[in-house]
Amino acid sequence: EFAKRFPDRFYDVGIAESMAVEAAAGLAKTGLRPFVCIYSTFLQRSFDQIFQEVALQNLPVLFCIDRAGLVGSDGPTHHGLMDIGFMRMLPNAILAAPANGAELKLALEYALSENKFVAIRYPKDYVPPDDVDMSACNQPFKRGKSVVVRQSENSSVAIVSYGALLNQALAAAKALNEEDIEVDVINARFASPIDTDILSLLEEGKHIVTIEDHSASCGFGSALLELAAAKLPERAQKTGKLIANQVQILGVPDKIFERNSRSKQLMEAGISADNIVRLVKQYIQTATADK
Repeated sequence: EFAKRFPDRFYDVGIAESMAVEAAAGLAKTGLRPFVCIYSTFLQRSFDQIFQEVALQNLPVLFCIDRAGLVGSDGPTHHGLMDIGFMRMLPNAILAAPANGAELKLALEYALSENKFVAIRYPKDYVPPDDVDMSACNQPFKRGKSVVVRQSENSSVAIVSYGALLNQALAAAKALNEEDIEVDVINARFASPIDTDILSLLEEGKHIVTIEDHSASCGFGSALLELAAAKLPERAQKTGKLIANQVQILGVPDKIFERNSRSKQLMEAGISADNIVRLVKQYIQTATADK
């Protein structure tokens, strides 16, 4: 549709991902604001160009990373499970992940407002239905700021979701509420920079379960742990508790996922609402036993 409406602003470079990134960097150098739209798994082929031509020169290239996460019937070659890991180490990179259709529009508007390298990841999936309340997500994106979607004074656990799995987090919160277990739900929005306010939950003694449609290694949860280790050593010394014990990362394990429906792949990966419920209840039981 874009190509039809704006033929002079659309370039199809074929199966040449590194060329797409190089061309976009050249356009950005002249003052334009190019969007590079590539599947996550194929963006890996242009890692050197992303570093050399975009990040190193701090050029405002905007990446739309489709097929992020598990991709269902597209099969093992198409799972986009590495983009957070290889991009968050790059200088000048801002990594965002919308939770629904409204947030995707807001993320695009935000990306254009930044004169920087911004990457937006989203899965091959339907937009989440309106059977859970995501109205808190309608506010504009602000760099490195999360959104509190659900909060309770009596909660001892917070589910921090990065990207489109927010619907799984909210479904888990609803199921837990039916068992009189209250949890907070945070929509992280950014993997780089991460909202440092999330660390206040750890300072309050709450347990955090992070959930993401990405490899558990080097993803959002790992980034949060790194931030906590850097920012909260004094608290750990005072309390004698390891901060790592307060954070449980739910991501895709290191294994090959064959063709299947995306929902079944999420269940197989252990990042479904049912598994979140199991982990939260397990933590609460352990914490109660420790007391």
